[in-house]
Amino acid sequence: MIRGNRIFVPDYQRAYSWEVEKQVSVFLNDLEDYLHSNVGTPYYFGHFLYEKKQDNEYAIIDGQQRLTTLTIFICALFNRIREEREITEDEEIVYENMIKRKSRYNFSTVQYDDQLFRDYVIDNVKKNPYGIDTTSGKRIVAAYDFFVKEMKTMNIEHLNSLLSSVTNASCTTHIVNGEAEAIQMFIFQNNRGKKPSRLEVVKAQFMYNIHIYGLEDTDALIQEVKSRFEHIYRSISDIEDFVDEDAVLTQTLKVFFNTLWSVKYEKIDEEIAKDSRLDFIKNFTLALDRSFNNLSRLNFDRKYNIDIEGSLLCGHYDIILPFFIKAYTNGVELDEIGRMAKALGDLMLRDMIVKTRADLISRMNDVFVNLGTSVNDIIGRIQWMKTIEGNYWWGHWSNEELINVLNAPLYSNYHNAAKLILWKYENYLKENEGKAGYAPIHYNSISSAHLEHIAPQTENGEKIAAGYDEYDEDFINNYLLNIGNFLLLSGTHNESIGNKPFEIKRDSYNQLRQQREIQEMTENDHIWDRKKIQKRKEKIVSFILNNM
Repeated sequence: MIRGNRIFVPDYQRAYSWEVEKQVSVFLNDLEDYLHSNVGTPYYFGHFLYEKKQDNEYAIIDGQQRLTTLTIFICALFNRIREEREITEDEEIVYENMIKRKSRYNFSTVQYDDQLFRDYVIDNVKKNPYGIDTTSGKRIVAAYDFFVKEMKTMNIEHLNSLLSSVTNASCTTHIVNGEAEAIQMFIFQNNRGKKPSRLEVVKAQFMYNIHIYGLEDTDALIQEVKSRFEHIYRSISDIEDFVDEDAVLTQTLKVFFNTLWSVKYEKIDEEIAKDSRLDFIKNFTLALDRSFNNLSRLNFDRKYNIDIEGSLLCGHYDIILPFFIKAYTNGVELDEIGRMAKALGDLMLRDMIVKTRADLISRMNDVFVNLGTSVNDIIGRIQWMKTIEGNYWWGHWSNEELINVLNAPLYSNYHNAAKLILWKYENYLKENEGKAGYAPIHYNSISSAHLEHIAPQTENGEKIAAGYDEYDEDFINNYLLNIGNFLLLSGTHNESIGNKPFEIKRDSYNQLRQQREIQEMTENDHIWDRKKIQKRKEKIVSFILNNM
């Protein structure tokens, strides 16, 4: 299949997406199972679909994940064998047929990962994987490192068996002529290892329609789409930690059609069925490129702007991400984006607290539609929703409703919301200490943030001597699960103090400002009782109403 040919991954194919814990380890396990089975027939690598470009040059359409993994595996295997013995002349020919002969590489991955692939996997000239700017590149490195690690413990006989199994394996192939037919087949082919994402299918649909309807503009349009998607794939590695590529496609549809309401994927099919399909493809691909780039900027800005960080911690991405994408696209200044993020984050946190079934999209869609270069209408709408009273349609997130919930004794259903409230409260306390110039604390800087019950849920065996109030019915029902009894700690701190006496806990409360606040509140008697819980609750509720 490979000997004497050049096989490459075309730009409309997805980059390397197999993960070690899933497909790559299964690849090796399947090969090991074959070795132990003694079936006497060649190992079968599956079916491969190609588009013939010219003599001895093929674009792989289906099976590229397997072929990429196979190439990585063979390179790691030959390097490991060379550590144990000299490569025979026949084996050197096998390597040249499958991997590389002089400066001619038999297989190439997508353009933006190919130099890394050659350096790290094939040529062993660059063994520093840091600074890789694509997720697919990181997966290539991870797959190679996985095979190297697994082969370290294998003896030469086992390595020889693996080499024999791979070089004598079988497969089936199908070749098509022409990129349009190849793209069409890709749309309907599912890789047996990992199904294409919706974004990848949309990309293939766009390129197929350009081939069919582009006429004299075909080459220019194809190049434009390929260039856009190269930018997109680079952005994916920046945003994968908080939103996946198909979610970005979903939010881009909203921004493109200027609505917060969900836009179904079928809308794309409708647009490319129209005579204006090429204009739509150009404009929507540009919108996708902008969305991925803007979310990459957002992911960077969240590290330095606590208002952006706070809004993202509240979730509701289906509502807030379109606002961010549109604001960045419209050139809104970062300070203004921070103001918008603060307002949106406060609203989403209120929604987490009050847990209403009322729909936010219907209340926010018009200000999203009209968002230009100013965020004042968004901030004004949210402020009005916070202060309005007695209005059934708009009042679900008002101070009036918030107070009703905050005055309830049980907070067990608001665990995540309580952690975010206390994080914001921490920064409020720091800011009001008068220490100008000190940066606020970021939520992610608190290692595995936990919600500590100052008076523990399980009563300490020393009872009153432990420094807590009496665990009577009133205390258990009205104070134990009260936000005044909650404290933000790191995970290790929380686990270390458990339900120990209050004196021990109090001594450990010396990190965050709100921990020191507990020390100050109990300085005279070192007792944590219902009066102090109530007093602290009132301070926190006042903070929420005035600052959130």
